[in-house]
Amino acid sequence: MLSALIGTPLLLALIAFAMPWERVRPWLLPVAGLAHLGLTLAALAGPVEAGPQGWLVLDRLGRPVLGFLSVLFLVCALYAPGYLAQRPERKNRVFCACVLGSLGTLTLLVLAHHLGLMWVALETTTLASAPLIYFNHNARSIEATWKYLLIGSVGIALALLGSFFLAYGALRSGLPSTLLFDDLVRHAPELSKPWLHASFVLLLVGFGTKMGLAPMHSWKPDAYGEAPGLVGTLLAGGLTSGAFVAILRFFHICSAAGEAEFARQLLLALGLLSMAVAGVFMVRQRDFKRMLAYSSVEHMGILVLGIGLGGEAVFGALLHLVNNGLCKAVLFLSAGNIHRAFGSKRTEHVSGALRRVPGSAALFLAGFFAITGSPPFGPFMSEFTIVRGAFATGHPAVGAAFLFFLVVIFIGMGATVLAVVQGEPPASVTAVAFRDRFSTIAPIVLALVMVLVMGVYIPEPVSRLLRDAASFLEARP
Repeated sequence: MLSALIGTPLLLALIAFAMPWERVRPWLLPVAGLAHLGLTLAALAGPVEAGPQGWLVLDRLGRPVLGFLSVLFLVCALYAPGYLAQRPERKNRVFCACVLGSLGTLTLLVLAHHLGLMWVALETTTLASAPLIYFNHNARSIEATWKYLLIGSVGIALALLGSFFLAYGALRSGLPSTLLFDDLVRHAPELSKPWLHASFVLLLVGFGTKMGLAPMHSWKPDAYGEAPGLVGTLLAGGLTSGAFVAILRFFHICSAAGEAEFARQLLLALGLLSMAVAGVFMVRQRDFKRMLAYSSVEHMGILVLGIGLGGEAVFGALLHLVNNGLCKAVLFLSAGNIHRAFGSKRTEHVSGALRRVPGSAALFLAGFFAITGSPPFGPFMSEFTIVRGAFATGHPAVGAAFLFFLVVIFIGMGATVLAVVQGEPPASVTAVAFRDRFSTIAPIVLALVMVLVMGVYIPEPVSRLLRDAASFLEARP
């Protein structure tokens, strides 16, 4: 089952690359999405599964993340054929192959229980994503691609160095040399504490760069701003979630070693810093796709903040992983439609979207209220759980700062969103042929419905998976 989860999208990626028919090729994406979701549900219905020698394991942490990534990919896959049909000037061979390849490598990352294999999976996902950012083939997109690769390479190099430090910490303590997470967790209390601390700092900076935590976030505004909306969704909901899982693996080791408090202090600091930086750059933001990039910086900060608080906030952070990813699908896909309709992503050229593309604009506006934690949407529940956890664990100052940043971001983001959707469309956009279509609206509606359901009632299977993952992270061997 684990091999099929990884191999199916990779095999379809090879088929997509070899297939000569431009119009047929995009339909491989929904096929892959449905197949992957079916395999995922089958795997989740069974017990914890392990591959040969323990290198691949679908454990309690990986189960909810794998389910979320599969659902997110399906939403994007359903959107892709309609989007690519409206971009006939661009060949889609590389695009389809890289999207499918990213699903395979992200699945490998979630299942990997070997430190080196997880590192390879994350770097392969980065390389597969780079051609997707360059899809528009202009000067700004190639600049964004190179910035993404160069900054990401520095981050992944630091993560590799942190991995070496962790392995050396085991050797210094006389433990057997191993890179398997289960072994590292089992022997965590015996690890050399100075080397464990140094490794966690390097790994947090390295994988935090992939997440886009401040101050390692500088690749995000360019990459998200220049990539198609579908690619932005996969980056903001997929790649960053994979990097977050990598950080959680090492947090689990620190927790098992009795050093959870050290790790939590770092996570709290980076979480609040990310929210503060996002708030500063969202105020008076004129590029609505770059605005979404800073929104991603904010919500990556919320994720690590929840883990840093501990207790009930850990469940809130894992719940927010799901809610944030689904909201990003609504926002990035609808923003991509608005960008296509106006030929610009700057507010001085974009206004009156509710008149020009009413479906996309209404979804964009609903996505704004959802992502800023307005009830009855899912992020309200997850953010409320984190705030409640902050006060319950004796961090009232952190809880107050969290609420303050949420207000600042709501005001800053709202000004940009309202400027886009309200008013009259400029006369220059009447020549643009793009209009809302069922194929580019229905997948966004599906994502928004899921966000709404998660705010009204969390399905019991989802709640159980998330609570199991939260207890797994804080469990001592």
